[in-house]
Amino acid sequence: MLDKVIVGSEEWCSFPTLGIPTIKARVDSGAKTSALHATNITPFEKDGENWVRFDINPIQNNLKAVIHCEALLVDKRVVKSSSGYREQRYVIATVLEIGGSLWEVEVTLTNRDSMGFRMLLGREAMSGRILVDPEQKYLLGQPTNEKIKEYYYNDEPSKKGLRIGVLASNPELYSNKRIMEAGEMRGHEMHFLNLKYCYMKLDADTPEIHYRGGRILNNFDAVIPRIRPSMTYYGCALTRQFEALKVFSLNGSAAISQSRDKLFSLQLLLNNGVDIPTTGFANSPLDTNDLIKMVGGSPLIVKLLEGTQGKGVVLAETKKAAESVINAFKSLNANILVQEFIKEANGKDLRLFVVDGKVVAAMQREALPGEFRANIHLGGTASVVKVTAEEKRIAIKAAKAMNLKVAGVDIIRSSKGPLLLEVNSSPGLEGIEGATNKDIAGEMIKAIEKNFKWK
Repeated sequence: MLDKVIVGSEEWCSFPTLGIPTIKARVDSGAKTSALHATNITPFEKDGENWVRFDINPIQNNLKAVIHCEALLVDKRVVKSSSGYREQRYVIATVLEIGGSLWEVEVTLTNRDSMGFRMLLGREAMSGRILVDPEQKYLLGQPTNEKIKEYYYNDEPSKKGLRIGVLASNPELYSNKRIMEAGEMRGHEMHFLNLKYCYMKLDADTPEIHYRGGRILNNFDAVIPRIRPSMTYYGCALTRQFEALKVFSLNGSAAISQSRDKLFSLQLLLNNGVDIPTTGFANSPLDTNDLIKMVGGSPLIVKLLEGTQGKGVVLAETKKAAESVINAFKSLNANILVQEFIKEANGKDLRLFVVDGKVVAAMQREALPGEFRANIHLGGTASVVKVTAEEKRIAIKAAKAMNLKVAGVDIIRSSKGPLLLEVNSSPGLEGIEGATNKDIAGEMIKAIEKNFKWK
């Protein structure tokens, strides 16, 4: 009988065949499969077999240490993550070393940036080999800082990168953390700039932007605005000030502010030949009947112009319900759009992520049963989807019409072809990176590098 290794809830292990000398793992018998942090995951063929290439930063919060790995691909599997996303993951077989014992395990590859550990050891890999004492940690010892430096510290002189600011509100948000990490991985100096801590001096000779404590922020090469809807006015004013200081903004202030005006956006898109569901807009509820008739009757969608992430969007199933909803919104002096309901879409829509004129990723979002809004924030699920050339063309055209270098373009499949729902100027990365395993944050950094011809 094998002598079992006794481990705590957290341990250090290694993957000798992948060239990973040490990595901290969360030991979790509640999880079936094991998962390893990986970015830039690319399948390829070697000697007639399917392999996969990926990068890993084995040490949490150390983005300078990168290991480039290759492994034989054994499977592709849909895994439901702890946050409820269903994502397709590549599965590799590799040798795990823990406590002096080595054996082969299956590991799924996924971006674990939002998790506390680069490695999750699940029960399938432990079966018959490991006993867990959940009250203990590091029963097998820990590497010293010197040892970690010896393994991972690379003191080659690095090329001086660009100084890039992420202009946003929450440094803990997945998207913001990923953008910061992607910039650092590519050798740039990244700064998180909290919108609320920035203030500006308007002056013809010496315009300035100051940060909490009086620090002057004038010497940035580029900023990436990630402005939440409630901060649109101030965020756009700040972005405009950076532009006045000749700082490159990945999305311009004018493009962001017009993208936040849903009605103006739709008019702009129509003027550029992009099809949308039939939409009505009115100031007064006096003509509610005609407004309902105009978009093809009930069921129909009523949208609050200021809404975001699916909030303020109502499906009115009957004419009576439509009248009630429209009149209720109108009595609050709210600006609303009414839009035809695309029944055949069946609660699904597409999110195409456009960076610098190219569709870099696409996913299908599916609403919860009984729900018609497919937004991930509302519990919708994300999955990989093959989009058509026409859908790609619409997404690129829409981003160009809106003058956005980065855009999340939402498209719905209808019986009369693909229709554009809306264009988002600060699209979230978590759902789409999780579903597609693509390094979208890296693509955003590359778009900035291209602007500066930085190699």
